[in-house]
Amino acid sequence: MSVLIKPVNTEKANENSELRNCYTFVVAKDANKIQIKNEVEATYGVKVKSLRTLNYGPKRSTRYTKTGLQMAKTNAVKKAVVQVEDGTIDFYSNI
Repeated sequence: MSVLIKPVNTEKANENSELRNCYTFVVAKDANKIQIKNEVEATYGVKVKSLRTLNYGPKRSTRYTKTGLQMAKTNAVKKAVVQVEDGTIDFYSNI
């Protein structure tokens, strides 16, 4: 199973990639920084300068409806912000 699940494509992530050479990925929950670094270097052929990870917990919501109380929960997500020394990562080269 791959450590990298998908790249994050938001305005903030795009701004970080253009200005600071930082790229954001959704990663597996049990992956550590060493595994993430090795996977990025092997997949994209770049040298990683720094790496930060963020754990987002699930968001819970409650709705009151005619049929009763409806409870919902989103999935927990782990993200990694990878700063590259030289070069860039092109996510759209395989399209």
